[in-house]
Amino acid sequence: MKKKNIAIVAGGNSGEYEISINSASLVKDSLSKDIYNSYIIHIKGVDWTYKSSQGEIYIVDKNDFSIIINGKKITFDCVFNAIHGTPGEDGKLQGYLEMLKIPITSCDQYTSALTFNKFMCNKFASALGIDLASSWLLKKQDFIKGILPEDITFPCFVKPNKGGSSVGISKVNEKKFLKEALEIAFREDNEVLIEEFIDGTEISCGLFTANGKLMVLPLTEIVSKNEFFDYEAKYTKGMADEITPARISEKIENECKIISSFLYNQFNCKGIVRIDFILSNNKLFFIEVNTVPGFSEASIVPKQVKEMGISLEDLFGETIEEALNNY
Repeated sequence: MKKKNIAIVAGGNSGEYEISINSASLVKDSLSKDIYNSYIIHIKGVDWTYKSSQGEIYIVDKNDFSIIINGKKITFDCVFNAIHGTPGEDGKLQGYLEMLKIPITSCDQYTSALTFNKFMCNKFASALGIDLASSWLLKKQDFIKGILPEDITFPCFVKPNKGGSSVGISKVNEKKFLKEALEIAFREDNEVLIEEFIDGTEISCGLFTANGKLMVLPLTEIVSKNEFFDYEAKYTKGMADEITPARISEKIENECKIISSFLYNQFNCKGIVRIDFILSNNKLFFIEVNTVPGFSEASIVPKQVKEMGISLEDLFGETIEEALNNY
């Protein structure tokens, strides 16, 4: 059987660059060497490159997304998306690959763009009847003019409207700290979301499709040792307890899985997705959809997969095959 060429795209143009590199490495190490030839393609701005095990750098031809090694042109049967943030999670890379008719393991251009925009994603979820925190969208030009929403409640979260991994996010307990938090968030995006603080437990649900069937992974309960699950807590060992399966009632567990499955389908998600909630007074509040969740050893989804008894080789392989079969 001829091996399939798989490009694992990594890097990107956001503060999640290093996380993406770690995710791509785990994907490559986990993929079956008997079935796939895998190549990690580093993307940073206009620089798209492949680095061989000997350290040689090859430039990606963006006309057809190919590389030439020792005079041989290599094209790809499928792209495994491991880019967190832009351009891998906001639809830009998907649109490019869709034009080239190259399958990708993650959501399509429309779904990626919608879910990456937190404010619009919230509007869509709210229209579906999902519970979520109150929020306010602030544009940079209005902030510069000193125009702020008048009905903000404290404490609240301030976060870039388009971003992930808690980069640029602050919890604001008093109004006097709001301006500084907004300045931090505006360094990452020209739109900022101010979101009502809901006291509760963060619950994360991983999902993926294999052989046309939606698989729902065991839930994870997140207990941050910081004030919230920020970048440090996410990626510093010992700064958060990620408990799988979550210590919640069977009723809430089933409800969370049903809502997550509903949202996966309504958003028209594909591939591996993680949906996060806050559980407060036995009520689930939607936080966000992660269409390219972390795949590093420190990430939540690999831990959920292990708890379910599925190997990463099977997870990543089935995700690739699903993308190929449904293209």
